Order: sequence, then C-alpha cells, then structure tokens
Amino acid sequence: MDDLLRDLYQEVILDHGKHPRNHRHPPGANHQARGYNPLCGDQVTIYLETDAGGRIADVAFEGKGCAISIASASMMTEVLRGKTEAEARRLFEVFHRLCTEDGFDLEQVEIADREALERLQVLSGVRAFPVRVKCATLAWHAMTAALDGEAATTTE
Repeated sequence: MDDLLRDLYQEVILDHGKHPRNHRHPPGANHQARGYNPLCGDQVTIYLETDAGGRIADVAFEGKGCAISIASASMMTEVLRGKTEAEARRLFEVFHRLCTEDGFDLEQVEIADREALERLQVLSGVRAFPVRVKCATLAWHAMTAALDGEAATTTE
C-alpha cells in the first residue's frame, strides 16, 4: 500500500473514531447485543431495527474503545442500513476475510454491495497487526450475535 493511500485510510479511521456515525440508542431497536474484547477492554452494544420483511431499517451502536473499534462500528452502521440479514452476514464474512487473509482479492468476491466492501477496505490494514483484527471485527461479531438473538459475545 503506498503512503498516500495509507494516509487516506488513517484519516478515514480517525474521522470515524473521533466523530462516529449512528452513535446512539435507537428507540425502535428490536435486536441488540453487547460485544466485549477482553484483550483490550473495547466494549460495544449494537442495536438493530429490522422491519417485517427482515431488512435492517436502522442500526446504531454505543460503546467505548480504540479508534479502530469505534471506526469499524461507525462504518458498519453506515453500510448495513437497508440490508437483509443474509446480506449483512455475507458482508461480515467477506469483511473478516479482508482483515485476516493475506493476498485477499476483492475482485474475486461475489457480493451484492461491492461499494460497501470497498468503503470497508480502509480497515484492511489491521491484517498486518493480528491483535487489532479483534478491534476491527468486534462490532460485527456483536451484530451477528444480535441477529442470532444472543445478548452478548466476545472476541475470544
């Protein structure tokens, strides 16, 4: 990754970390789960409001943690609105691979919302720091726990 792109990625992460989007508790949430990373203490609660058709009508979070953890939660809330449960799970599956697999090629992935995945690519730098993968994926694990009806999850 060249220096200009790395700087841009860091800017996006810092912006979302300092000014998170959808950092609130929505009144209509019908799914929620807490996520905890015992390694560093990051905590997040994900709130989902799904409509009768199973689409995510609203998504938000509350929590505290490092810039990567908060930025990932913020970015996740932006890309999940309007997705079905299956689309949200698929996006997490591919995002996790993006953060963990060396040589992962976005062009080889079949996914409905390629633009969402490209936006999340800024977090792929955690791949070089395996301990930070848990920071980037904490909110996503909590989101799937919420969809599964679980109250809490950890990154362990």
